[in-house]
Amino acid sequence: MAVRGWGGSIAAAIGIAACAGAAQLGLGYGLGIITWLPASDRVGEAAWAASLAWAAWIAATSTVAGAIGAQRLTESADVDGEPPAAALLGRVSLVIAAAVGALVTVALVAVPARAAVRADTFSPQTIAAGYAVIGVLLGIVVAIWALSSRAAAVNLIATVGWLWVLSIVSVSEGVLNGGDQAPAQLGVWQITSGGEALWFRDYLYWPGAALSLGAAFVIGALVARRPARDPLHRVGAAVSGVTGPLVVAAAYFLAAPRLSGIRPEQVSAHLLAPYAVLAGLAGSVLVTSLAQRADRPTTPVTLPTQRGDEPDDDPFGDSPTRYATATRTYGDADDHGYGTSDHPSDSTEPSTARTSVATPLWPEGTAPGDPTTPPEPEHKPRRFGRRSK
Repeated sequence: MAVRGWGGSIAAAIGIAACAGAAQLGLGYGLGIITWLPASDRVGEAAWAASLAWAAWIAATSTVAGAIGAQRLTESADVDGEPPAAALLGRVSLVIAAAVGALVTVALVAVPARAAVRADTFSPQTIAAGYAVIGVLLGIVVAIWALSSRAAAVNLIATVGWLWVLSIVSVSEGVLNGGDQAPAQLGVWQITSGGEALWFRDYLYWPGAALSLGAAFVIGALVARRPARDPLHRVGAAVSGVTGPLVVAAAYFLAAPRLSGIRPEQVSAHLLAPYAVLAGLAGSVLVTSLAQRADRPTTPVTLPTQRGDEPDDDPFGDSPTRYATATRTYGDADDHGYGTSDHPSDSTEPSTARTSVATPLWPEGTAPGDPTTPPEPEHKPRRFGRRSK
């Protein structure tokens, strides 16, 4: 990011983070997902724990959204060959600015939380605001990672979109069915209201577990598919699957670290959050390993032709590899009938003319070492000229 564009980038990060936090909290309050009820019964306790998880998650994702949005808007103003120190300083400035903008969630959470009368504290709004602040700090860490890895940023954005779609479907299903509506859990949808066969020991809901783990796996695999093709971004693509589920798991851990005082369906959501992180990691690692395996060059192995083997395209068996040949040269009397390689082959003198004949060392149909092979006749040197009387 260029130095001359820092002012506009910082303003964009603050504005985008504030708008993202206000929009998400407005949607949560409008759908009844975030409700600050008095803790007079089990419904109030469940709503309190669910609202704290949503507040921390919204604060964290708003911070990341502000940093990512500002970076995307100012990418065209980046200077090629920018020093690494300047690039790091630019990213840190964007993250800090996004955190400042996301602090609007603290006020939007603290004011409505005053209606949550609790026996364990005299100021529930302070606790709710503290969770929002912790969510902003969590968003700072995740935003630095997201600005360095495009795959991690896309995974977080896809996870946020999926969780909001799932929550809207969950609330709509509860309104259509009527009756008492249970608090909407972060990333979990209780598809059926009854049936003990769908529960494991009354605290693990099988359909919700399959939906949560399957969504994390699919999102991690789809997001890592494209960056995994580039060897330079393959490591970031392999670990990108944990980005979105990790923020959800952190929000659940902050809301109820000891799993005490919450309803069984909430226990199921809290227990599934860490396994969703592993499912997302499994999806991204699987796709990355397949892409790495596809990039390996396939070199064909060529075996040397063995002696005595006939090629398939030689129907008569006259392959040169079947027989060993020797070249004999008959020439002048100086070499006693055997020519040497240093004689010129284009000589026109009769006495020095030579003829090269290629003859097999053993007849056709026999092999060396065969007892039926006749011995090779000895060639005596030929003499030229007159005999002496």
